Amino acid sequence: MANRVKWSRTATRDLEEVVKYIARDSPAYAAAFVMKVKEVSKSLKMFARRGRVVPELGLEYIRELFISNYRLIYKIEGAKVTIIAFVHGKRDLKKFWDV
Repeated sequence: MANRVKWSRTATRDLEEVVKYIARDSPAYAAAFVMKVKEVSKSLKMFARRGRVVPELGLEYIRELFISNYRLIYKIEGAKVTIIAFVHGKRDLKKFWDV
């Protein structure tokens, strides 16, 4: 059964900021990076549980996939997958989300 994948406004802004940063040095790499992120996020339609549980949270329904140095963090609710954040892998999520 296919899931419905949706990006939250926060995650969309996160990705836009990352792409702007990358594009300063290489617009071509930024475009390729966006394509990769879209490809990975679309894969969640069929394989939502393929990501690992976010270690800082320990919740089965909040998972992540790494794309380069970035964490695509998403929430599974039935047949709905919501991408809730797109953050650098070195970012401290405990400070970010007050976990």
